[in-house]
Amino acid sequence: MAEKLSAVKGMNDILPPDSARWEWLEDKVRSLMGRFAFRNIRTPIVEPTQLFVRGTGETTDIVEKEMYSFEDRLNGEQLTLRPENTPGVVRAAIEHNLTYDGGKRLWYTGPMFRHERPQRGRYRQFYQLGAEILGFPGPEADAELMVLAHTLLAELGLRNVRVEMNSLGLPAERRAHREALVAYFEQHAGLLDADAQRRLHTNPLRILDTKNPAMQEMVRAAPQLLSYLGDGSRRHLETVQSLLDACGVAWTINPRLVRGLDYYSHTVFEFVTDELGAQGTLCGGGRYDGLFEILGGKPTPAVGWGMGLERVLELLAAQAGAFEPPAPHAYAIVPAPEALPVAMKTLQALRAAGVSVQMHAGTGEGMGSMKSQFKKADASGARHALIFGADEILTGQLTLKSLRDGQGAQSQRPLADPQAWAAELLR
Repeated sequence: MAEKLSAVKGMNDILPPDSARWEWLEDKVRSLMGRFAFRNIRTPIVEPTQLFVRGTGETTDIVEKEMYSFEDRLNGEQLTLRPENTPGVVRAAIEHNLTYDGGKRLWYTGPMFRHERPQRGRYRQFYQLGAEILGFPGPEADAELMVLAHTLLAELGLRNVRVEMNSLGLPAERRAHREALVAYFEQHAGLLDADAQRRLHTNPLRILDTKNPAMQEMVRAAPQLLSYLGDGSRRHLETVQSLLDACGVAWTINPRLVRGLDYYSHTVFEFVTDELGAQGTLCGGGRYDGLFEILGGKPTPAVGWGMGLERVLELLAAQAGAFEPPAPHAYAIVPAPEALPVAMKTLQALRAAGVSVQMHAGTGEGMGSMKSQFKKADASGARHALIFGADEILTGQLTLKSLRDGQGAQSQRPLADPQAWAAELLR
């Protein structure tokens, strides 16, 4: 017997009935993105490794530890399974000159890949929803994206999600803060763990995001970037806040919020819950005005966010309970193989009219008794059974039986024109 193969650890199958909730979520996303006038973009799963080294940041955890990178055996090119999609969107925008005629509102969804220890809410292959606004420098774009994420989570029915935000200011402001931060941490070098010591002179902002309990008090007292912001950066942040207030989106300032990627400037934000343990960030993003130049494009303002769909669905399951997948409108009972041609022709006509119909599977002896077929019809959740018995077919009709009215009422319908009575099945 051949060896049994399993999925790669941390890369999960999504099976029925769970996949029905994914489809429901995706429908919600498409509808909302259309109402906000965002257009869909689809980029490759595999990109040049240098895209993420330059775009995500050489000293980030993603690039240093988590990327799935490999050499193309045909031409030796260094390639990577995308760990996130903002650099890919910017690469596509530069390559195809997307913003030549003005700004763009874009959204995407798809699998991302990070080689890390799988745990609740954190997988090696995970699905991310993202939204990006390219070409608009004003704080209204930041606010619009945050309102978009807030609206989605609200329409999904999620509760107890808070919005935290901060400003990373402009490069000169960050440099001044960085110098103060390095000097402060050097004064407390004895409290720094190995990871913090490694980051001290490469990416000291990331030390502020430490989860080490022994460092929390020292980090809380570190210089805050907000104290180094100039008037322009302060006005940008204050305008974002006032626009969120106008839209009824509650927010709090988190001066330690720095995000994990090098390309952010000005506004950064996260949508956070306490109901998923350590993996409580549902959505995060911010402004990244310098990324186009880093990737070889013209200076272009941009802002975006990414949302982990597994975490959203996990919170939905915790707050809303089990998800009932949509049931078919009708279930076709086919007692004998001879009835299959008429049954399948009729079902196709009904499906063309918008009716969802499940046909009993099997032929010959495998079709099962009428009793067993009715059991499966009832278990399907369908409201009606369509019975294609020999007597019905001889008279050019089928029996329509109610499965949900408690009385099992039944009547006849003509096989010659299914679309004439299809609307009854939709009610």
